[in-house]
Amino acid sequence: MSAPDAPFDELDAQRMRDGSHPRLHDKLGAHPTSDGGVRFTVWAPHATAVSVIGDFNAWTSGATPLAPWPTTGVWTGVVPGLARGALYKYSLRTAAGTEVLKADPFAIRHELEPNTASIVWTAAHAWTDAAWMATRAALSRADAPIAIYEVHLGSWMRVADDGNRSLTYREITPKLVAHVAQLGFTHVELMPITEHPFFGSWGYGTTGYFAAAARYGTPEDLMALVDAFHQAGIAVLLDWVPAHFPTDPHGLANFDGEALYEHPDPRLGFHPDWNSAVFDFGRGEVRSFLLSSALFWLKRFHFDGLRVDGVASMLYRNYSRKPGEWIPNAQGGIEYFEAVELLESLTATIAREQPAAVAIAEESTSWPGVTKPTAAGGLGFDFKWDMGWMHDTLKYLAREPIHRRYHHHELTIRGLYMFNERFVLPLSHDEVVYGKHALLTKTPGDRWQQLATLRLLYAYMYSQPGKKLLFMGSELAETREWNHDGSLDWHLLDDPRHRQVRDLVGELNRLYRGIAALHELDCEPAGFHWVDADDAEQSVLVYERVARDGARLLVALNFTPVVRHGYRVGVTAPGIWREILNTDAEVFGGSGQGNLGAVEAVPVRAHRREFSVSLTLPPLGAVYLHR
Repeated sequence: MSAPDAPFDELDAQRMRDGSHPRLHDKLGAHPTSDGGVRFTVWAPHATAVSVIGDFNAWTSGATPLAPWPTTGVWTGVVPGLARGALYKYSLRTAAGTEVLKADPFAIRHELEPNTASIVWTAAHAWTDAAWMATRAALSRADAPIAIYEVHLGSWMRVADDGNRSLTYREITPKLVAHVAQLGFTHVELMPITEHPFFGSWGYGTTGYFAAAARYGTPEDLMALVDAFHQAGIAVLLDWVPAHFPTDPHGLANFDGEALYEHPDPRLGFHPDWNSAVFDFGRGEVRSFLLSSALFWLKRFHFDGLRVDGVASMLYRNYSRKPGEWIPNAQGGIEYFEAVELLESLTATIAREQPAAVAIAEESTSWPGVTKPTAAGGLGFDFKWDMGWMHDTLKYLAREPIHRRYHHHELTIRGLYMFNERFVLPLSHDEVVYGKHALLTKTPGDRWQQLATLRLLYAYMYSQPGKKLLFMGSELAETREWNHDGSLDWHLLDDPRHRQVRDLVGELNRLYRGIAALHELDCEPAGFHWVDADDAEQSVLVYERVARDGARLLVALNFTPVVRHGYRVGVTAPGIWREILNTDAEVFGGSGQGNLGAVEAVPVRAHRREFSVSLTLPPLGAVYLHR
């Protein structure tokens, strides 16, 4: 993974300064040389002296000094005879004359916390995914079925008889790959596995932007996990965090005694919500650092895309800040133009350097053009999370069914914007923590009604335009909030009601992948037609999904526990319409109300159409009908 005998040079200096260097990881950090040494290179412009310390010099500051590269703030030098696995840190003498000890920002491996040293390392994996890499671009296009399983590796499954520890990368590989494949997901998204010292940050408190989390194993072990997913035909996305970083003493904060990676003004360089530092997005060296981190994971680890965390917090200078806690831009506005430029550069760099990879934005506002090309004034992301859909839908389903008629707009409002961007519909980890309850227990009623509502929610999501994301445990119908210090409640599968929810998720993935109308025009208005958006009184929605060749899938959703017999729905053509999904089927734990597998369209006008079908809409249920 290293670039032996490729020292930092003037071209690197120029590109690093102007924020366009996408491969700083090849030049900064610790890299073996051909004569058996290790070249150390670090950016520390405010330091007056820099040395490498480690076991090889008894951790003695100044014993192994680095030399400054003129006018760049870069320090470099070679330590001879240093073996793979050597521990090290940088000792930096600040302008004030004090010493700070820092881990290497470009190290690819760090010690397991609470220890904080970096490790000299090269990672080599014999990849077996050449065929996958050559064809993967088609699997993440806007017209492809994309169903994402979001995973926190440390709490997916634990070893109860060994101190309840997390599984390693190697241990989790066969289990997780088989589970995701069995359920039919097309993609898996790993919550951040970049090095993070505080487990409770879930990985979002990144200190090592080029290092795989040591608590699960080595970089090679993570590569093997990605490779195994590819062998199973599953794409792997990485949750990546460019918005902020923690202030741990060994990390990036005040790296050389002064603000370096973070903005020096705390009104831009510190975020009170997370008690963390915010990158100085306008500084060229910082932009090169972030671009290089993104490309590193996509190229070296074969990740198929990045889900970029906290985009909204980057775009607005006043994000979650009170008056006086933020600085307006040069035009007096709230937009953080430097962060916009970074994001545009990020997506353009990925498109140029790794064109088969995708970039997905977690952006919770109405910022225009998140998924529009940068040439058209957009940010250039491939997809954006539809946070509005998630919040509106869960708010609606938390209401008593008898009251839902008064809030029907919470379901239909998405029709006003559903094609403004290319969306992912997320039911993510954020919705099952901090007192928000599990998805199952957010909804009213007894356990039968809660399970029925959960099945209805999943069928609703899979039939709506947009790609899909489910957080781990959703397929088990978890009864409690997610706990990062524990395992998923796998024992729930001993209960047939929970197994049936898992089976429904698998069936939804099968239908989503197999029926073009459910995915082909996910991001185009032609792929969706309302049949009846206005039946608030009965809390029913009816719409069609349409394939490029005109094939149609009829979707009818009943958000009350009342069976609707003889519910007439207009259709576009006569003949037999087959009921290919009914969430109230007994096989999924329902009451068996439905349409006996098919209905026939007759020449009775309804919903401005010459033909119609008479349906039985199951209680708290969804039906899909295909002609």
